[in-house]
Amino acid sequence: MSELHRITFDPELCGGRPCIRGMRVRVTDILDLLAAGASRDEILKDYPYLEMEDITAVLQFAARRADHPIMHVA
Repeated sequence: MSELHRITFDPELCGGRPCIRGMRVRVTDILDLLAAGASRDEILKDYPYLEMEDITAVLQFAARRADHPIMHVA
């Protein structure tokens, strides 16, 4: 099941960047932590107001943004 509904956009919050559930936690903040080697449990410990599904939503959002059509140039 998709958790993408947890990713929100608000021009008044973090400059309109994608955030988690209207909080001041940006998608990129969580992606940076994961890329640096933090585990989901470590992130949840440091951000107790987040839920496991929020991290799943971040990964789903990033995966969809990274997928793009391949254009062939002749």
